[in-house]
Amino acid sequence: MASIARFDPFNELTRLEPLSDFDNLFKGFMVRPLFQGATAAAPQMKLEVSEDDKSYTIKAEIPGVKKEDIKLSVDGNLVSISAEVKKETEKKEGKKVVHSERYYGQVSRSFTLGREVEQGAAKAKYTDGVLEAVLPKKKGTAATQVAVS
Repeated sequence: MASIARFDPFNELTRLEPLSDFDNLFKGFMVRPLFQGATAAAPQMKLEVSEDDKSYTIKAEIPGVKKEDIKLSVDGNLVSISAEVKKETEKKEGKKVVHSERYYGQVSRSFTLGREVEQGAAKAKYTDGVLEAVLPKKKGTAATQVAVS
């Protein structure tokens, strides 16, 4: 004859020897990175685009990049900014390397402006981690409003 045993699923949780392991399972949930191996997150480029009657001014934050590694291209009203990012950190204790991280990658942004740009008169400079570009508007290419009937 078979005997019936009552099963309590929560009873198993109380048997965990170090109960602190169960408590640590949810501690800091959504605070720690999901992938522990991904310690160096890919950098992002933050942009600010302003406009006046004659030109567009673009400011892009690209810290830790050499100006030789930045590419700015303009094709009509399409603007593309890309940069190669190289980050290396190393912690030493005496002559031994205790911790070392490297990140090599590329960050880029592309966007369109309301009017075409006069490519020959465009100017850009990079100081203190900020790329500032002044892109003059092309004359005679203003957008026109068309009445809908």
